[in-house]
Amino acid sequence: MAQKLPSGAKLEIFDTLDSTSAEAKRRARDGEHGPLWIVAVEQTAGYGRRGRSWESAAGNFTGTFLFEPEGDAALFGQLSFVIALAVFDAVEPMVRSGALSLKWPNDVLGEGAKLAGLLLERIDHDGAALVAVGVGVNIASAPQDLPYKATTLAALSDAPTPSPEQLVCAVDAAFQRRYALWAGQGFSPIREAWLARARGVGDDIRVRLPNEECSGVFAGIDQTGALILAQGETRRLVAAGEIMFGE
Repeated sequence: MAQKLPSGAKLEIFDTLDSTSAEAKRRARDGEHGPLWIVAVEQTAGYGRRGRSWESAAGNFTGTFLFEPEGDAALFGQLSFVIALAVFDAVEPMVRSGALSLKWPNDVLGEGAKLAGLLLERIDHDGAALVAVGVGVNIASAPQDLPYKATTLAALSDAPTPSPEQLVCAVDAAFQRRYALWAGQGFSPIREAWLARARGVGDDIRVRLPNEECSGVFAGIDQTGALILAQGETRRLVAAGEIMFGE
């Protein structure tokens, strides 16, 4: 049975799902427009960017928020920065001061290691432009077989860790605040807030693209959310890629 969050969004929590994002797509095809949070205690066939496997053990948080945003559908990609800020806001009081940072385009880091990952997908169905935002947070455990470091809320705080229901309430409340700012004032204040929390701005970075790897100085993001890579006197815009900080 669906619960109601203070924002008015519905919340459904499952013991096990193949993928909360896949379930959101199924619901959209059946006519669901949200706002709806779908949360799984355990996810067995999750996926992330570029279809990469996204495993989530019991005790962690896996959820997808399905909703129909207002405004120009061409700008919906900016919502990945909105949700990143919301997850940052929700988690920040739960960890040590100064532990968090944001990594372009859609990760939340804890002391430089991946704490949370985000995936935004647009769903067009029956004339409606919907968005499904997948959120994965390592609460109790983190994968060990990754090419990068990962951490957990438990490792970043001495306080008791939140339950998935407590965390979704915190993320939803933070998202409503950030979304209202985006809907009312556009991307500029979201961009400024994201940059203020971003790791590596002004530093030398490498960017892994599908067919090449390039390097330069992380000079920020533009008004579309693309990464600005300074290479000498030139500026290169990167719409999608994976950045590395030299570690």
